[in-house]
Amino acid sequence: MENYLLEMSGIHKRFPGVHALKGAQLKLRAGEVHALVGENGSGKSTLLNVLGGIISKDEGEIRINGQPVSINGVLDAQRAGISIIHQELVLVPYLSIAENIYINREPMRGGRVDYKTMYTTAQKFIDDLGLSLDAREKVVRLTIAQQQMVEIVKAVSFNAKIIAMDEPTSSLSDKEIDALFHNIRSLKARGIGIIYISHRLSELSTIADTVTVLRDGETVAAMPVAQTNNDEIVRLMVGREVTNYYTRTYNSPGEVLLDVKGLCSPKVEDVSFTLRAGEILGIAGLVGAGRTETVKAILGLDQRTKGEILFLGKPLRAKDPMDAYRQGIAYIPENRREEGIIPLQTVRFNTTLKVLQKFIHGIRVNRTEESRITAQYMNQLSVKAASQLTRLQNLSGGNQQKVVIASWLATDPKLIIMDEPTRGIDVGAKAEIYALMNSLAQQGIGIIMISSELPEIINMSDRVLVMREGKISKVLSRDQISQEEIMKYAVNI
Repeated sequence: MENYLLEMSGIHKRFPGVHALKGAQLKLRAGEVHALVGENGSGKSTLLNVLGGIISKDEGEIRINGQPVSINGVLDAQRAGISIIHQELVLVPYLSIAENIYINREPMRGGRVDYKTMYTTAQKFIDDLGLSLDAREKVVRLTIAQQQMVEIVKAVSFNAKIIAMDEPTSSLSDKEIDALFHNIRSLKARGIGIIYISHRLSELSTIADTVTVLRDGETVAAMPVAQTNNDEIVRLMVGREVTNYYTRTYNSPGEVLLDVKGLCSPKVEDVSFTLRAGEILGIAGLVGAGRTETVKAILGLDQRTKGEILFLGKPLRAKDPMDAYRQGIAYIPENRREEGIIPLQTVRFNTTLKVLQKFIHGIRVNRTEESRITAQYMNQLSVKAASQLTRLQNLSGGNQQKVVIASWLATDPKLIIMDEPTRGIDVGAKAEIYALMNSLAQQGIGIIMISSELPEIINMSDRVLVMREGKISKVLSRDQISQEEIMKYAVNI
């Protein structure tokens, strides 16, 4: 009988109207990276939350080194050697790295925090992992990748034997991903078991030893990564063959919607381009190239220092995204949780928030119209929720993204700006969003798509703006678009 570091068997979890886990299973060996994959809503994060003591299971058993354990809270999980690194990092920005590592368990001397010991021991953990970080540095000054490393240090400081990572590479550049993988291999060498959730299936062959596939709350397969391939994993995830993954019908673009001339802001310089009706314009480049900063300058989120912007032939003077939306521009931000949704409110509230004038007249609220609008876009985007009154925080990431898109579609925009529209979304939901983008383009809506995923830039764009150091280094036409051409101009080869 094989010895496992962790065994989760027959795990059930029910929420109101949702049976999230239906006898799910997961077995993890010491010194193994075990990928956990599945569509949004398949139960991956719920299974991790059960393991981490964030929520309690209804049925099932958890064993560590063959011994049953009872996990009824986060402290129980920590005592059992389990640490969870969530997709939304939970560090305190204005505290130092050391203070974040030892938060709520600071070393004390004479009734006061012993900062000398705290900084010294935190730095030792950092150095042992080979990281170039100063324990006294404030977290607010760190990149997302460095913050991710702090979470790993924090987990190691708990003497964790099991570390679970939920979408750890979703906000990282290729160079930062390489650094993360190097540290994961260091953890493996120590005998630590890693549970690794990712929608980037291309990463699995690089970092994972074993993969478990969840679908609709059930474990449908578990196998060595070397004995499978991405096509089989996708088929197991969605329960069918996924064909026409990228849906794109190319039409002749219409009139010029947006004309940007010599745009300058503190982070971009002399950016000029046009966008036509029915066109999808991709913006590519490395992290920090100025992609998001360009659209923020257009929308008034960043101060424009120079340049002219014409929208539908008239000067665009947007002070913020809501000002732009009143003129017909929608903005789907990269960080949907902080900028795109109100998690504690319902699907209905979030879907209709921007179009209150359609069903609120004076002090009267037309609930029938509000429900009709919500139902229209829930159906159009295939939003999976128990009801319109389900809180958004209870939806999967893919369905939250669909609600963000729905809220903007309800405003009848002429132009939609999408910043990383499929980040953290499973393959099935991605295919649905690609089909929606294609449909919107066919209706004459112009789309600007910022993406770090070159396959979606290549397969969905009519033209691609390649940016480097705050400037446009090349505009590629459809017949010029390739991974080699994009990277050539992104890194200045």
